[in-house]
Amino acid sequence: MSLSKIKRKLRQFSSKQQAKILQRFFKTGRGEYAQGDIFIGVRVPVLRKLAKCHQNLAFNETLKLLRSPVHEERLLALLILILKYRNAGLPQKEKIFNAYLKYSRYINNWDLVDVTAKHIVGNFLADKDRKVIYELAGSDLLWERRIAIVATAYFIGNNDFKDTLKIAEILICDPHDLIHKAVGWMLREVGKKDIISEEKFLNKYCSVMPRTMLRYAIERFTQPKRQKYLQGKSC
Repeated sequence: MSLSKIKRKLRQFSSKQQAKILQRFFKTGRGEYAQGDIFIGVRVPVLRKLAKCHQNLAFNETLKLLRSPVHEERLLALLILILKYRNAGLPQKEKIFNAYLKYSRYINNWDLVDVTAKHIVGNFLADKDRKVIYELAGSDLLWERRIAIVATAYFIGNNDFKDTLKIAEILICDPHDLIHKAVGWMLREVGKKDIISEEKFLNKYCSVMPRTMLRYAIERFTQPKRQKYLQGKSC
């Protein structure tokens, strides 16, 4: 199916009412983090089904879809890229990884990052030099910094926490709430695997961490332990 037909098919599942809800939820208003992003109101389960149906879309056409001004079209492209990546050999995986980084400016909302960074960036770098995620962590672009920390979810799944903790340290003074949430989330994921590693980090930084980051990190702790950390005390 051609790209134009896929776009037309996508619009068969659109909803103006849902689009308005999504535009509010994903902060597309003036001065908000996704200012001007366009939604047509297609739900994620539908996008996942369409991605499976059209995972053989030509690579160049998939990248065209990724550069769309429409949020759901970009998400569909990313879901297709994940499926292509899973079924690819190493040369094609590298091609997808490089394209992901090249077009990272289009991966410009937290859902787009969170659905993909682990499966493409984290997976590809699992057995390679990880310098690139430190470069992303130092980016001026909010979404590249989020890619850096969320990509480490793949490492965490393999009981490898060192890069998560190092990048969390780099981002601990980040000005944006969406980075605070992502870092806290990844610290919580570390704790599910190795509570000692998480608490060692928290004991060092709980007094200086942004409140949102800390709250996300300690979400699974007992109430007394949460209170100690919220008061800036080591446990």
